Amino acid sequence: MRCPFCGAQDTRVIDSRLSQDGDQVRRRRECSECRERFTTFEVAELTMPRVIKTNGNREPFREDKLRAGILRALEKRPVGSDQIEAAIHQIKKKLLATGDREIPSRLIGESVMAELARLDHVAYIRFASVYRSFQDVNEFREVIEHLELEPKSAAAPSADLSKP
Repeated sequence: MRCPFCGAQDTRVIDSRLSQDGDQVRRRRECSECRERFTTFEVAELTMPRVIKTNGNREPFREDKLRAGILRALEKRPVGSDQIEAAIHQIKKKLLATGDREIPSRLIGESVMAELARLDHVAYIRFASVYRSFQDVNEFREVIEHLELEPKSAAAPSADLSKP
């Protein structure tokens, strides 16, 4: 690694530590020439798989599109930004874990629905109504009944879905 102060090629690692949930290595380095110290971060360069749309078109994965859909479903809901970022991180991690170069958009939608069901039931129903193209009130009822039958997890909010 080149020294950012004097440009020398010879630097040595003094200390290495994991940071940010173990996804990154922080290295403290020292230049052999000028003795200045600096920090570098090492991160695995992972490429997200391409998305195969329902019409067969392929496009690059766009995190901003994922975030916008989640934020739209969670609009005016009591969910913190840390929880939203954690959900986005989980979805991306799941997509990377498939190991595939291309994934169907359906997999992204199902992953978003799973995270929203965990975060907020109202947001889950909002997203599901658009994602699954609900045609009538009965489809809403089915989803609400399904949510009511599921055991309440510690992460899920205690929303009373029976009230209008």
